[in-house]
Amino acid sequence: MGHTAQQYLIFETAAGFCGIAWSERGIARFQLPTKSAEVTERLLLRRVSGARPHEPPQAVAEAVAAVKRYFEGKETDFSGFELDLEGQDGFNERIYAAARKIPWGRTTTYGALAKELGEGPEAARDVGQAMAKNPVALIIPCHRVLAAGGKIGGFSAPGGASTKVRMLELEGVHIGPPEPAQQSLGF
Repeated sequence: MGHTAQQYLIFETAAGFCGIAWSERGIARFQLPTKSAEVTERLLLRRVSGARPHEPPQAVAEAVAAVKRYFEGKETDFSGFELDLEGQDGFNERIYAAARKIPWGRTTTYGALAKELGEGPEAARDVGQAMAKNPVALIIPCHRVLAAGGKIGGFSAPGGASTKVRMLELEGVHIGPPEPAQQSLGF
């Protein structure tokens, strides 16, 4: 595969310890928070063997700061960070590029994303699989892509779907039984 040597950093956020790995081309892996630095490091290294801990370059340090802001509940846009998606096929790259345009606090569905790429409804499953394999969760915001009917869909992170729900709630998106209709203007 000839992966460029990767470096990584484990860092703490309001939600726990995250991990980020990068090559000279960009961010290659992101590990969503777990309760311990050791667990996060183990999960990250399982997917980037041979990476070395390192001080992050400027662009990665900015991503780390953005992740910290995100888990404090501050609106954050990750769409500008350079990624290293080496080893992904062209269709997955298109799916990821489309997913990166979904803004904070908004969601779409696997099917809608497939349609946006000019694919038929049968491609929704491919979109779901691409999201499940997303190497940089959060930075490619796969948590904002839901199954049809507002169902949460799978989530391959630690904590699974509950992590996805918590991340969306951080963004003010409530998943679950529909709330009673709001009174107009709250009077």
